[in-house]
Amino acid sequence: MNAPAAINADAARTFATSRFTVPGMKCAGCIGKIERELPKVDGIITARANFSAKRVAISHDPALGEDALVAALLGLGFEAAPVSENPMGVEDAERKRLSRALGVAGFGMMNVMLLSVSIWSGAEGTTRDLFHWLSALIALPVIAYSGRPFFASAWMALSHRRTNMDVPISIGVILATCLSLYETITGGGHAYFESAVMLLFFLLAGRALDAEMRTRTRAGIGALLGRMGKSASVIGPDGSTRRVAAKDLEPGMLVLVAAGEALAADGEVTDGTSAIDNAMLTGESAPEPAGPGSVVHAGAINLSAPLRIRLTRVAEDTAIAEIARLMDEAGQSRSTYVRIADRASRLYAPVVHSLAALAFVGWMIAGAGVHQSLTIAIAVLIITCPCAMGLAVPAAQVVASGALLRRGLLVKDGSALERLAECDIALFDKTGTLTLGEPRADTGALDAQERSVALGLAQASRHPLSRGLAAALLREGVVPAVIADVREVSGAGLTGRWQGMDVALERPEGEVLNLATRLRIGKHLQTITFADPLRADAAATIAALQAEGIGASILSGDRAAPVARAAQELGLASVAEASPQAKLAALEALKTAGRRPLMVGDGLNDGPALAAAHASIAPGTASDASQQAADAVFIGEALMPVALAVRVAKATMRIVRQNFGFSIAYNILAVPLALFGLVTPLIAAIAMSVSSLVVVANSLRLARSARA
Repeated sequence: MNAPAAINADAARTFATSRFTVPGMKCAGCIGKIERELPKVDGIITARANFSAKRVAISHDPALGEDALVAALLGLGFEAAPVSENPMGVEDAERKRLSRALGVAGFGMMNVMLLSVSIWSGAEGTTRDLFHWLSALIALPVIAYSGRPFFASAWMALSHRRTNMDVPISIGVILATCLSLYETITGGGHAYFESAVMLLFFLLAGRALDAEMRTRTRAGIGALLGRMGKSASVIGPDGSTRRVAAKDLEPGMLVLVAAGEALAADGEVTDGTSAIDNAMLTGESAPEPAGPGSVVHAGAINLSAPLRIRLTRVAEDTAIAEIARLMDEAGQSRSTYVRIADRASRLYAPVVHSLAALAFVGWMIAGAGVHQSLTIAIAVLIITCPCAMGLAVPAAQVVASGALLRRGLLVKDGSALERLAECDIALFDKTGTLTLGEPRADTGALDAQERSVALGLAQASRHPLSRGLAAALLREGVVPAVIADVREVSGAGLTGRWQGMDVALERPEGEVLNLATRLRIGKHLQTITFADPLRADAAATIAALQAEGIGASILSGDRAAPVARAAQELGLASVAEASPQAKLAALEALKTAGRRPLMVGDGLNDGPALAAAHASIAPGTASDASQQAADAVFIGEALMPVALAVRVAKATMRIVRQNFGFSIAYNILAVPLALFGLVTPLIAAIAMSVSSLVVVANSLRLARSARA
C-alpha cells in the first residue's frame, strides 16, 4: 500500500511543541516581534508564527506549561489560547465579531452617505445642521461598535509599548470623528462622518474575508480527521468484544473490523482476508487486497469480510493524523504571504497622518487660523482615504470569482487568484483529476442474457468494480436477473444460482491489478474489462495551460502502469506511487528551484500537497479535506475550468495593477491640491468617492474575461 507511515516521536527529544491561537497578529511586524522576542524567554527554544492561520507554534522545555507560554505571549501584547483547548472557538468568535461589525458599518455607511448627499447638494443653515446631527447620531454608535476590533488591538499594542497597523487606523478614525463632532456642535459647514464610517467598512471587509478563509482551512483539517472511524470493537482475552472510542484505543489492542466499517487506527491484519478501499489515502480507485500481515490505516474502509487487526498506531500517531499535521504545516510554509491591501494600509496610514499634521503646522506657520488649518488638514485626510486603494484588490477579486463561478469553478479565497496568476508549472494527480475516478465497465462483449445475469450479481456487492458494472448496465436499461443464493467471497468474487446453473463474477486468474472481472454462467466464461478514462478535455486543458506558459506533469500516488498510460496519452512526464510526503517534497523542491507550482488533485493523499502548493485546485468529487485544502474547486466532468482559472487570474492581476496605478496617480494629483488648500473637504469627499467608483467600474471588465 502507498499510504504513508506515521512519523514516530523521537524518544530522545528534549523539547515539546505547543500551538496557540493568536488573533492579535495583524502585520509582518507582529510576526517578527513574536519570533524574535519569545526565544528570549527562559525555556523557549523557537517560535514560529503562522500569519494566515493566526497561530504560533512554540518549541519549549516540557517543564514550561501552557499557562507560562500564554503569559509570555501576553507580555508581548498578544492574547492567546491553546489550540488543544478549543481548536475552532477563538477563530469562530473572531469571525462572528468581525461579521457583526461589518454589518453595522455597512448599515451606518449607507445611511450617513444618504444624508451627506443632501449636504453636498447645497443644504445650508438649519437644514445642514440637522443633517449633521442626524449623521452624528448614526455614525457615533456605529464607529464605537464597528471600530472595536481596531481600537482594542491598538490599545493592546500601545499598552505594551509597541505599535501595529491598527494604531494609525484608530488615530485616523478617532481624529476624523472628533473633528466632525466639533464642526457639528459649533455649526460648521462640514462634517466628515461618512469618511470615518466608510474607512471602517472597507477595512472590516478585508478582515472578515481573511477570517473566513482561516475558518475554512481549519474545517478542512477537521473534515480530514473526521474520516477516521469513531470507535472500534476491541476483542478481550475471553473473546468477547466491546466498543471503544477511537481516542481511548491503545497500541497492541486486537480489534474486529466488520465489512463496511471504517478503521479507527493503524494496524496489522492478524486474521481474515478482505479488500480494502484505500482511495482516501492513496487516490487509487481499485480496492487493495488485505490479509494476514497487511498494514492497514485509519480511515480506510473494509469492503468484503471481517478482519482482526492488531493496532500499532492510534489517535495522533496514525497516518491520517500525520496528513492533517502536514496540511497545517504546509499552510505555514506560505505564512509570509500578506494581503496586498494590508501591506498598503500598513504603509499608507502613517504617511497620510504625517501629511495631514504637516499641512496643519505649515498653514499655522503661514498665518492661517486654527479653523482654516484644521479644515485643510481634514481635506488631506479625506482625499487620501485609502478607499480606492483598498478596493483595488477585493473589487477585482469579487468580479473575477463571480465570473468563474458561473463557469463552474468556485474560488474559495480571492488572494488565490494572485497566486494562480504567478504559477509556472502544473502538477496533476491522475485518478479523479485527469480521470473521472470511476471504474467504467466495457460491456460490449456481453449478450442480453449475460448482461442481465451480470447485473443481478453486481447489485449484491459494494465492491467498486461491481458498482461500476451495475451503473453501466443500469444506464443501458438492463433488467437484472433473479439470482438465488448469492454469496460474496473476499478476494474471489460473487457466486449464485440462476436457472439451475452456477453463476459468478470472479477475478480472472493472474489478474493482480483487479481491473477486470470474469462472468461465469455454467461453463461459459466472459471477461469484462474496466478502465478509468481520461476526462474528455484533458488534452485540450493541458494545451491551454501550455499556451499560458505553464508546463504540466503528473504527480500521482497511483500504480506505475496506469500512470504511465495516462502520461503517454497526454505526452507528459510522470511520477507514480508518490506518498503524501513525496508529493510534498516534490513541491518543496520546485519552490526551492524558484518555480511556482499549481497542484490539481482530489485524493486525501493530495491534501498536504494542495495546501503547500503555490496555488491549488480540486474537483468537486474530491474528498472533503482536499476540497477544503484547495484554493478553488471545479464542478462537473470538464477539466477546462483549471485552464480558465489561470487565464482569468492573469487578467485579474492586470486589472489589479491598473487599479493600483490609478489609485497612486489619483493621490499624486489630489494630495498636492489638498495640501495647498485648493480642495474643500466636500470636494475631497466627492473625489474620494469617484476614485472608488472608477476602480469598481474597471474591475467589472473582468466579467468578460471568463466568457471569452
